[in-house]
Amino acid sequence: MNDRSRVTAVLGPTNTGKTHYAIDRMLAHRTGVIGLPLRLLAREVYDRIVKARGPSVVALVTGEERIVPERVQYWVATTEAMPEVGADFVAIDEIQLCADPERGHVFTDRLLNMRGLHETLLLGSDTMRPAIAALVPGVQFMRRERFSTLSWAGSKRSAGCRRARPSSASRPTRSMPRPS
Repeated sequence: MNDRSRVTAVLGPTNTGKTHYAIDRMLAHRTGVIGLPLRLLAREVYDRIVKARGPSVVALVTGEERIVPERVQYWVATTEAMPEVGADFVAIDEIQLCADPERGHVFTDRLLNMRGLHETLLLGSDTMRPAIAALVPGVQFMRRERFSTLSWAGSKRSAGCRRARPSSASRPTRSMPRPS
């Protein structure tokens, strides 16, 4: 890691603007890579950055899509598809997925090894604070608060729903006659 590079863990609950903050920080740099946990979220972020900078400098790399113009400055990818390109800025969203039994190894690898030349953001849940503090020397922490208050309105049952009953579709049927 470059001595001038700083690593910041931006932690907080859902709906605190962590991803939007990372996009703004990335666009403040000449080059950047952002890794997102979902293909559709990557597409949404790609569209936003294309709107801000134009399609000739923004790449999208997921398991299903690959749009890579000649003069890429900003890479938007699923975390698994993040390219190692030596960008000024790197962000990894939903870093708490390090704990996921299926995808955690990828997020852990990015947490330990992927750095921007000037700035790296690790975005996610407060539950990751102890692990990040133990694994990333010199990390700074930033706490984001929820934009709105969530409240539970109680259990409501839709008028159109009724209690499910076993139907003939759930019972085994024979499609072939028994051999004699």
